[in-house]
This record gives sequence, structure tokens and C-alpha cells, in this order.
Amino acid sequence: MTETPQRPLRVLAAMSGGVDSAVAAARAAEAGHDVTGVHLALSANPQSFRTGARGCCTIEDSRDARRAADVIGIPFYVWDLADRFREDVVEDFIAEYEAGRTPNPCLRCNEKIKFAALLDKALALGFDAVCTGHYAQVIVRADGSRELHRASDMAKDQSYVLGVLDERQLAHAMFPLGDTVTTKEEIRAEAERRGLAVAKKPDSHDICFIADGDTQGFLARRLGKAEGDIVDESGARLGTHEGAYGFTIGQRKGLRIGTPAPDGKPRYVLDISPVDNTVTVGPAAALDVTALTAIKPRWCGTAPTDPGTYTAQLRAHGGETEVRAEPVDGGLRVTFTEPVRGVAPGQAIVLYDGTRVVGSATIASTTRATTAA
Repeated sequence: MTETPQRPLRVLAAMSGGVDSAVAAARAAEAGHDVTGVHLALSANPQSFRTGARGCCTIEDSRDARRAADVIGIPFYVWDLADRFREDVVEDFIAEYEAGRTPNPCLRCNEKIKFAALLDKALALGFDAVCTGHYAQVIVRADGSRELHRASDMAKDQSYVLGVLDERQLAHAMFPLGDTVTTKEEIRAEAERRGLAVAKKPDSHDICFIADGDTQGFLARRLGKAEGDIVDESGARLGTHEGAYGFTIGQRKGLRIGTPAPDGKPRYVLDISPVDNTVTVGPAAALDVTALTAIKPRWCGTAPTDPGTYTAQLRAHGGETEVRAEPVDGGLRVTFTEPVRGVAPGQAIVLYDGTRVVGSATIASTTRATTAA
């Protein structure tokens, strides 16, 4: 394998207004590429998105991005993708929760916005690549094919949310921070040396389109309150809720169950049924998942046709676990070497072969080790 060739390219740098994307754009320009910065306006009313310099969709973020572009010395534009973002990310997020699933909006944004809508527009305008501040690596093989790999620094690796990118998209993706083994403090120090005012700007950890960080409140406003039952595995009614969409598989807190469990141990959300608006709770052992089925696979290269052994990541900041994955009827059947917990339909499972990202799929159903109380 070799590193991505560094011949000069016309590069469109997606600048969120944060420190990572600013340093990525600066590095791309310093490498000799012809860089243009662009900030994506993802809300028809940016003030309704997170403020306080913590999001990636606010008015102050666009201003921060513009100031960074000025310091770097590159052209800068703001592109309005609010309608596309609302349809492909926000409405999808709401629909998934309404159906009892747990989506990842950042992954969907990468798939539908940054490396679909943005990339398509960039290519139509004659750009060669889209540059972002993600921590991941694109490796070019001897035959010219491209692979997506984890970042050099596992602590900052973001390949999980990029696992939806196909080989065509990888051919036009640039991640200048991916091969950097540095702490976030060193990235901030680099930004300060470059004169970028975002050097001390706080990172964003929450969903950008939920301004107050209250996901349950956001969903309640969009879907309305819908009282239903909280039951145990036998179907016995333990309490009520105001909307099944307000719960996630594995949740322990906020269940508001008055009756203690017979064994006195905590109970967790085991199942969410939007059909009868019921939330089922039970012991931690009942969360153990031994296998799952996944749909809508997206491959970072050639799709595998035979069963194989991989490592899998189930959450953006989760660890790896060994699995056996087999393509079945256009989807995947995945078996875990050791049971795992906190697996919910709607989440993405990303498969790895060493550091290489093989592909991503959406979890449709799970097989539990036990349902005994």
C-alpha cells in the first residue's frame, strides 16, 4: 500500500467552523492544493440550531469558518443545503425513532450530505476532492483502488461514521488529519500557530439540529405525546410512558418504574414496540446479543461474497468485537464470538479487517442469548 498521491488537486474543503476542519483546510492548502472553503448552511433558520460556539450549523459557526478561510488565504462560500439536510437527516432521524429504531444522524449526514450532495456538486463544478476534518485515512493500493482505514490515532478515529462511503466517494475524499498521531491539544496548538481563532473553540458532542440537547423533548414536539405501557418480559404492566420514541435499547435511567424488580437489581430497556406503543424492560443479562441481521450494506470497495471473520464496531465511540459475517439475501447475518450488549435496531454495524473499513450496514434485528428474567 502507498499513501494517497500528493499531486496538486482542486479541493473543496468543508469547513464547519470548528478547529479540525480549519486545520484540515490549512494543511491541504499548505500541501500545494488549490483549496476553496465552503460552509454548509444546514438550517433555514440557523439560530434554531445549537449556539454558544458548540455546534456546526450556527451563524457564528459560518463566521468562524469564513475567518479561518481568510487567514488561510483561500476563497470561501456558504452553500445552502438546508432542504436536503432536513429531508435526508432530520426527517430520517424522526422517522427512525418513531419506528422504534435508534439512528445515527452523523453517519447519515456523511452519507447523504457531505459525500453525496456536497461531493456531487463539487465534481460538477470541476473539483477533484472534498476535504474534511475527519480522523480517518484513505489508502491507495498499487492497482489504484482505494481503501478506508482507521486514523493513526485510535483515540480520535472517526472511521465508524465514514463506513457508509463507497469506493467512488473514497476516490474523491481527503482527510488531512487522518495520519496524524497527535493529541487534540496539539491540533489546537497548530491552529494557534497558524493564527486560526478557532484554536480554543469547544468541540461539539451533541446532535447539531437539537438546539438544547434534549432529544426526547425534540421528538415529543415533533411526534406528540403518546402514552403507553412499560411492561416486564412476562407482559406485566409496571408503569407508563409518554412516547416509546423516548427510549433506547439498554437504557437504565429515566424509566420511572415504581415497582422494584423481584431480585432488587436494575432493569433495562429490552424492546421498543411502536405498533402497540409498549416498552419492555428486564435484567441486564437479557441484553446479551449473540447475533444480528443487518440491511442496506454499503461497501468501501468490492462487496464480500463469502462468510468471513472481522472485527465490528457498533457505536461511534465503542470498542471492537470479533464477529463472523455472512452476506445473505442482500443483507448481512452477523454472529458474535462473545455476547455484546446495547445493540439496537437502527444502529450501524461497521466491519473491519485490521484497520481497513470493509463496510457498514444498518441493524434490523437481534438474537438474544436469553430472555429469562
